[in-house]
Amino acid sequence: MGLILKNVSKTFGNKKVVNNISFKLDKPGVYGLLGTNGAGKTTTIRMLLGIITKDSGEITWNGRPVSRESVNFGYLPEERGVYPKVKIYDQLMYFAELKGVSKDKAALAIENIAKKLKVTEYLQMPAEKLSKGNQQKIQFMTAIIHDPELVVLDEPFSGLDPVNTEILKNIIIDLVKHGKYVIMSAHQMATIEEFCSEILILNKGNTVLQGNLQEIKKSYPANRVQVDTKENIDKYIEGLDLTVENEHDYQYTIKIKDEKEAHTLLDKLIKDGIVVNKFEIMRPTLNDIFIEKVGE
Repeated sequence: MGLILKNVSKTFGNKKVVNNISFKLDKPGVYGLLGTNGAGKTTTIRMLLGIITKDSGEITWNGRPVSRESVNFGYLPEERGVYPKVKIYDQLMYFAELKGVSKDKAALAIENIAKKLKVTEYLQMPAEKLSKGNQQKIQFMTAIIHDPELVVLDEPFSGLDPVNTEILKNIIIDLVKHGKYVIMSAHQMATIEEFCSEILILNKGNTVLQGNLQEIKKSYPANRVQVDTKENIDKYIEGLDLTVENEHDYQYTIKIKDEKEAHTLLDKLIKDGIVVNKFEIMRPTLNDIFIEKVGE
């Protein structure tokens, strides 16, 4: 049955921070919760985890109202925080025991996850000796060390370099393979596209778009074409009054109004004997859609 939010709202003072939102996670996977700063994402997360109370609506996990007793969850908050003077191993053991994990199981979990995250060498060091990226990986460990059913990740990749981002991605993929339900809030739209089949976009507490990401993208017309050639084709682009979004070594990304413009360009290139190594008509990215919905 999974997680279900139905007509959930929250007001602080005179400001409605979350207004009547609904969504569900009915099978293991990653659900994307998106929005600008102040859109209501973190408030929604805190309500569904029972950290703050909702004003109205229903939040259930496997048919039961959400509480600390009804759902075993892991939470990586946007506000990072580790104890700077305490050894990493001791911190992890402390958080595991808070979640009811025995010392033996916690020790094994710390060893296994530390290997995957490549932080084994830091376990006996105080947190203040670690880089911000490695501190973030430690905090991620505290979110999953007790093997939670529901994992909520608020900006999990913020501050990570490409290598550590890839390491964390692989662990999230592994969580899903093991039947975990994951909610991810992130500003990296390419990452959301990579992980999430279902998304919800909030703007000022209101739902402005939600549903299956691929179906959403298919509902939009093509808006750019990628062309890879062996020579300069600026005159063809200018002749059709098209706009180049990006160009490098004769690899072009060109804005189009519709697919007809793209095919007209291709016809002219072929007619004049221009070698075209790649020609791909593309629909809007999630980043394009996000800006359209909340850009104002």
